[in-house]
Amino acid sequence: MTTLDGLQNLKNPCIQELAGELLITLAKNAVSRFEKVPEIMGVICARLSIISQPRVRQQIINAVSLFISRPKYTDMVLSHLLCHPIPYDRHLAELWRTLKVELPSTTWILWRLLRRLQKCHNVPAQEKMAYEAVAATDALYEVFVGNRLQAATFRLFPQLLMTLLIQIHHSVGLTMSDVAIPSGLYREQEMSSEATPLSFAMQAIKTLLLRTLCWQEFNIMEKNKGWTLLERKDCHLQGVFLLANALRERNHHLARKVMYLLVPLLNRGNDKHKLTSAGFFVELLQSPVARRLPGIYSIARLKKWLHHGNNLFRILALRGLCNLARHEEMTEDIKSLLPCILDSLYEADEKIVLLAIQILLRLVWTMDFTTLATMMRTLFSLFGDVRPDVHRSSMVLFGASIKSVKYSDKKNIENQVLDSLVPLLLYSQDENDAVAEESRRVLTICAQFLKWRLPQEVYCKEPWYIKPTKAGAVCKFFGRKCKGKINILAQTLMYSKNAKLPIRRSAVMFVGLLSKYTDCSELRTKGTDWIEDDLRGLLQDPEPSLRVITSQALYQVQKARAKPEPEQTVCWLRKLMGCLPT
Repeated sequence: MTTLDGLQNLKNPCIQELAGELLITLAKNAVSRFEKVPEIMGVICARLSIISQPRVRQQIINAVSLFISRPKYTDMVLSHLLCHPIPYDRHLAELWRTLKVELPSTTWILWRLLRRLQKCHNVPAQEKMAYEAVAATDALYEVFVGNRLQAATFRLFPQLLMTLLIQIHHSVGLTMSDVAIPSGLYREQEMSSEATPLSFAMQAIKTLLLRTLCWQEFNIMEKNKGWTLLERKDCHLQGVFLLANALRERNHHLARKVMYLLVPLLNRGNDKHKLTSAGFFVELLQSPVARRLPGIYSIARLKKWLHHGNNLFRILALRGLCNLARHEEMTEDIKSLLPCILDSLYEADEKIVLLAIQILLRLVWTMDFTTLATMMRTLFSLFGDVRPDVHRSSMVLFGASIKSVKYSDKKNIENQVLDSLVPLLLYSQDENDAVAEESRRVLTICAQFLKWRLPQEVYCKEPWYIKPTKAGAVCKFFGRKCKGKINILAQTLMYSKNAKLPIRRSAVMFVGLLSKYTDCSELRTKGTDWIEDDLRGLLQDPEPSLRVITSQALYQVQKARAKPEPEQTVCWLRKLMGCLPT
């Protein structure tokens, strides 16, 4: 302690310098004789700010480096350094940045600092974040900036990357008032309003990437607003996906190391810890390395997440299966989960449905007929879904399903294809251009399946009410082709109640045009009251264009009903017999 007192002798710089040299000598020769390391560290940190001589400052930092590199004192020194205000002042920042440690000890020191942060993630969720978690994050940032522990940073890159990502997830939306700051640590005016747990974590992970030469990964994150995604609660996992894919594409070696680390890490910590780890893991399943993972760590784990109560885990499970489906040798294992994947089509969560469709698109060519037919019925129920992406994707998969039907099963699936014609035709008039385009594409697939040649008017992109002649040609074709196969009039009338105006308008117009090409005797037999009643209800619709088209359709239906039957042709023989005398 006498030596330490010599450090504050400002009047005599020589005494300061001698005290610094003596402190280093004592630290080097001490093996287990320092019982008062915390007190020594306290004095050093307190007096560092009053020492201006560069050489003396370096001697003090070297002494701290010697203490921290001794396994017996490492945690003691870290405990003291981590209980200072953050962001660290320039003196403590300099200490972290200029630690002078021999190579064998660098990994040990960085590992012990990292473990301080990891332990904060392993405790049950608390009201406030531990102060040590934020202090350790800022310390890691300062260490990365100084780059004195570069070899250790490369060696521990997977652990550092994942720990900082998990810290970001825990920090989203928090301010320093959400941190359990030790009493008396800050003066009232000392706390910066700009400093947040999230800002410390973000600057640490960015610096980590730069110091480990992950320039391309950093650039991808910056260009695609990946940092912004990581900072937002509702988009955090998208940021994780982006970073995982950047690492997988640009640095196969580091990506492989991270994947092997994640296998045990997925079982640890709370939901935020597991979600971040799982998000990174499922993206790395696209890598060829994933094929070498035992099933218990890939398929079995994803199957477990499929039944998780948290929808985010179910989304990650489906995303993981979608990535695994890229590897042909994994197809059979994924097929065993088909019942669960098909059940996902009924989910309210749009992301779950879309991911399930993506997986099924990869498996559709391998399905047996029973599974295929069941899936097509489910997809048919999604036509017209209020979620445009679900609507369009369901049609994409429906078209792929038709293409994958084997020749021997074509007759068995024909009715389902016929039933899809009217919906597809009407949704070709959808206000969403992507949905309308996909409807026309799948309608073409259906026509090829049925060996029909569609009229060119089907591909007209303008609304039918603008081009009534083209609508008439389309109606005439389908009325003739579907006769005796499906009740096209009744099916079309159902869509007159659709929530979307363009579909209601098209359905009503189609009903009116169809009545012209429907057999008069059939209309008389079945009656037209059920059609007229539905159409009259639409005359009260608030949309003028629909009311006009409805009145026209109603007139066409009534006209078709009142149309006289064609005069019976009398057999010439009967005429001849009538002319003979009786």
